[in-house]
Amino acid sequence: MKEIVVISGKGGTGKTSITAALAFLAGKDAVVADCDVDAADMHLLMQPDFARSEDFYSGEVAEILQDECTQCGKCMEVCRFDAISIIDEQYWVDPISCEGCGYCARVCPTETIFNKDLNVGKWFISSIKTGTKMVHARLGIGADNSGKLVAKVKNEAKQLAKELDKEYILIDGSPGIGCPVVSSLSGADFVILVTEPSVSGIHDLKRVYELVKKFHIPAGCIINKSDLNSQKSQSILEYLKEKDIVHLGSYTYDEAFTKSMTQGLTLMEWEDTGSSDKIRESWDKTKQILNTL
Repeated sequence: MKEIVVISGKGGTGKTSITAALAFLAGKDAVVADCDVDAADMHLLMQPDFARSEDFYSGEVAEILQDECTQCGKCMEVCRFDAISIIDEQYWVDPISCEGCGYCARVCPTETIFNKDLNVGKWFISSIKTGTKMVHARLGIGADNSGKLVAKVKNEAKQLAKELDKEYILIDGSPGIGCPVVSSLSGADFVILVTEPSVSGIHDLKRVYELVKKFHIPAGCIINKSDLNSQKSQSILEYLKEKDIVHLGSYTYDEAFTKSMTQGLTLMEWEDTGSSDKIRESWDKTKQILNTL
């Protein structure tokens, strides 16, 4: 079983669209995981049934027992996050601002403040249209700990892939280099970097590859919308050669990406285009590389 993570240095490169197309090509051989929990959207293209749903708890939040509160105000005085305020002559905790440190509970003379586990989102296991399973999640609005939710999604996907004897785990990771990306990369066998020929695209490609390199994970790269700036595309190719990153393919700008998405379809389900052929070639290259690892 091989774990493939698709990431990008910045948003808007077409990462999720390409991942969904690869998932369609992998079909029943792969368990799919959407680890872009801050802005999950793989479900828009994979038609999950949300058969299994569980709340995800991470961290703590303070709560005040209003009937027993003497309104001394000590909790508000010590809260360094300004999470406690007076509303209708009662002290209330803002769950978004509260960091769950527990200091307010320590100074409360009547012990009417306690910390409770914080529900930060949900995770799901679904059957999808390719005849396999997808593990995905939704992070709550303003919630932290997305890295832990990513770890939960990945662990569930691994366990499911073992149980179902799947050949691949295909993961749609988050853009950037933050905690969710680090969590996505942990334990991966191969990384696919999706970039675009722009100043920010090149800059963020270099930045995210420096992170991948720290994990000692072999990497390949797809240049999306490669014809928008041929000079920048050439610069990317030179960088890939310099860093020994496999060039998995260059895709020209294709409105079929957008047209297929608006219909809830992957590009591979749309009319035959040059891009769909390129994606198929990229998947074949990826499988060849995985066979050598």
